[in-house]
Amino acid sequence: MAAPLSTLVCGGCGASPEPGDPYPFRCPNSGRDDVDHVLVRVLDTAEVRFPGDDELDRCPFVSYRQLLASYHRAIAGGMGDAAFVELVRSFDAVVGGVDGRRFVVTPFGRNAALSAALGFVEPGGVWVKDETRNVAGSHKARHLLGVALHLKVSELLGLTDRERRPTLAIASCGNAALAAAVVAAAGGWRLCVFVPADAGRAILARLGELEAQIVFCDRPAGSSGDPTYGRLKVALERGAVAFTCQGNLNGLAIEGGETLGYEIVSQASAAGLTLDHLVVQVGGGALASSCAQAFAEARSLGVLERLPRLHTVQTCGAHPLARAYTRVRGELPESPDAAEIDRVLQAAALRRSRYMWPWEDEPKSIAEGILDDETYDWLAVARGMLTTGGRPVVVGEERLASAHELGHQAGYPVSPTGSAGLAGLIELLAKETVRPDERVAVLFTGVER
Repeated sequence: MAAPLSTLVCGGCGASPEPGDPYPFRCPNSGRDDVDHVLVRVLDTAEVRFPGDDELDRCPFVSYRQLLASYHRAIAGGMGDAAFVELVRSFDAVVGGVDGRRFVVTPFGRNAALSAALGFVEPGGVWVKDETRNVAGSHKARHLLGVALHLKVSELLGLTDRERRPTLAIASCGNAALAAAVVAAAGGWRLCVFVPADAGRAILARLGELEAQIVFCDRPAGSSGDPTYGRLKVALERGAVAFTCQGNLNGLAIEGGETLGYEIVSQASAAGLTLDHLVVQVGGGALASSCAQAFAEARSLGVLERLPRLHTVQTCGAHPLARAYTRVRGELPESPDAAEIDRVLQAAALRRSRYMWPWEDEPKSIAEGILDDETYDWLAVARGMLTTGGRPVVVGEERLASAHELGHQAGYPVSPTGSAGLAGLIELLAKETVRPDERVAVLFTGVER
């Protein structure tokens, strides 16, 4: 097998999975200590290219295939470019049969109504990336298709036994579970979904239609941490494969989400647009991590001259990322350079529990999809904020409700979780962190159900 064009390296300890590991999703040293073990896909930027406008396809996983670890494994194993493209197209067609939607480039553009309502003036405004009509109704399916393609490639290369497939497993209360169920059904995998006891009926009904195994998880009185996440880790120890959006359990979930960031880069470039800010809602951190890494890779590949300032949004009820960021920021000088940021973050990676731990009390919010007890991929997100001059924002329920209403008035069928980034933008405007003449991107990540 030829050398691949990307490697998986743990951001905490520097270890990598074995080259032939069919499930190289988690650091081999994970669970042994207090190190923040999260695998990061590192591209050989001298050997890969960001696609030009004339190379873009309706399917983002075709357009940006040179940036995917599954593609690199396929090519190194002798599959060839055409065979990988056919794999993506055939899988995508089956997804379309299961869900009624296929993976396509989602809309991105300036919304005049939102821009006017928030007091923006030209050339500023609000640019919305609309994921509400994506597969399974959110961005989550992007993350999981990236993992599914890796599983398929491993099967085709004979690294796994197609007759003895492991069970896939995920912990989720909503969009991630639905996305996992759609993609797993398309791939013919068994899926176990760990859900909270109060999971919504519509979501449970759809999971049942997709033949997912549903396991209800109560939070014991006086306990901390998400009980669904705890049950998921037990399942993984017993042989299940992580089919989840938590980057620490499956590092390859991040690069599937990066297609969203790549699309924004391509769409902004085609429009001659340079973004000043990117505001992203954060639960477990996979979405913000994906965006931060996608933009950083685009810059390293010569596509972007400068990065937008990355801001993250969490609720008053659960903001573990903001808490961790505050501790890290306190260990840095007022205007840190890249070397100082790297030094402090690497030290933080060796003492994870000093910065990141489960929220003590069960959180409540209308933005229930970002109430993760921990931000699992927090270091990559903190790095993105520190290197771009962004900041974490914590918003209250009134702000979340106002943003949700504004989103609907502007014509988007977005959920309160999906519009939480807009709530963060409203807060940033109130604090004068964002100026009315600046260009800001927000992500509407999930449909209201």
